[in-house]
Amino acid sequence: MPEIIIEKNPSEARLQELGVAGWEIWDCPVTEFRLDFDETEKAYILEGEIVVTPDGEAPVTVVAGDYVEFPAGLKSFWKVTKTLRKHYSYD
Repeated sequence: MPEIIIEKNPSEARLQELGVAGWEIWDCPVTEFRLDFDETEKAYILEGEIVVTPDGEAPVTVVAGDYVEFPAGLKSFWKVTKTLRKHYSYD
């Protein structure tokens, strides 16, 4: 199964290298839903918290300040536990 990659508190230089400031912003209230990825999503969490549970695997908690990559082929269930605001981009 594809693996979620998390970088905790990447440096400002790393965020600039990734081009995060130019990415779209997505807001989501506290909720739960399935999310399956056809392509790799890169995201930087500005606010909030999500518990992402890949099918058949342990849950992964993603919080504000995390840079995360959700790989293509990932099938998952999302539980937004604190209102989410993130920058995101697709490869």
